[in-house]
Amino acid sequence: MPVQQATYAVPRSDLGEAFREFAPEGQNFIAEQIFPVRGVIKKAATLSVIRRENLKRHDTKHSNGGAFNRIDLTTEDLSYKCEDTGLEVPVTDDDRENYSSDFECELESTQVLKQAMLMEREVRVKDVVLNTSTFNGATLYTDVSSAPWATATSDVIAHVVAAKEKVRIGTGMTPNALILGQAAMCTLLYNTKITGRFPGAAIVTEEMIRQQLAAIFGLTKLIVGGVVYDGAKEGQTFSGSDVWGSTYAMVAKIQEGSTKVNGGLGRSIVWTPMDQGVDSIVEYREEQTESYIYRSREYRQEKIFEPSFGHLLKIN
Repeated sequence: MPVQQATYAVPRSDLGEAFREFAPEGQNFIAEQIFPVRGVIKKAATLSVIRRENLKRHDTKHSNGGAFNRIDLTTEDLSYKCEDTGLEVPVTDDDRENYSSDFECELESTQVLKQAMLMEREVRVKDVVLNTSTFNGATLYTDVSSAPWATATSDVIAHVVAAKEKVRIGTGMTPNALILGQAAMCTLLYNTKITGRFPGAAIVTEEMIRQQLAAIFGLTKLIVGGVVYDGAKEGQTFSGSDVWGSTYAMVAKIQEGSTKVNGGLGRSIVWTPMDQGVDSIVEYREEQTESYIYRSREYRQEKIFEPSFGHLLKIN
């Protein structure tokens, strides 16, 4: 176990409880939908991953009195290193007094802190998933931008089905999710191949399409990222930058439930002895600035376990 050093920081369980109920309004963070959390007891080590090589055929015939044929479990040790990340936000005594009639200053400040932490987590996951260096070659990547999803008549269904087959043939498991950005999702609402799957409907609503889209593709999960951040420098006019964009989408097998490390794209590896996640806030006093400081900290790495469990599509 890591040595806990003496500290004046005090956990604020009341703020942590409020955080568990807080979701940034109008934003859809999807990082942990793509990479479910897997707790580890060491900050850096290896994980044993069961590989697709276990799908090999074996002779099961047995002769009376003879020894049974034997097989071995095929695993691979993947290294990981949980990165130490965190941010702080100060709340001065003056701010607390000035805003006391308008809002709860410490709660609002720490909610902004949490949003900033979630934003960086989202960008990290996007950089890992929509990565043409990791996902390249015919089995992991297909460029369908010659028939862009932004064009209403493009055969989006055929693109997704073909990508599903790439994952199934490459891993022996059927993928369960389509991952894409909100901008790409908006184009699918007008795609004629998709709207044509609702014959007889007097009107095809956006809600109808969203509810049925995963089923149309033969999937169980539709994971749509809608997070935007201000890409402008401090003091400049707001410039909205779309984290997930509209250039790429991915068909993938996402791990579910309490399963270990086999059978999916990857995990968010979290060092549990020192990490309580962004829902854990600590507070300490800083006299030189007459402020209370609130800190959010986490140790994690977003890790691809097996690229073959995903197929990247360039869609526009």
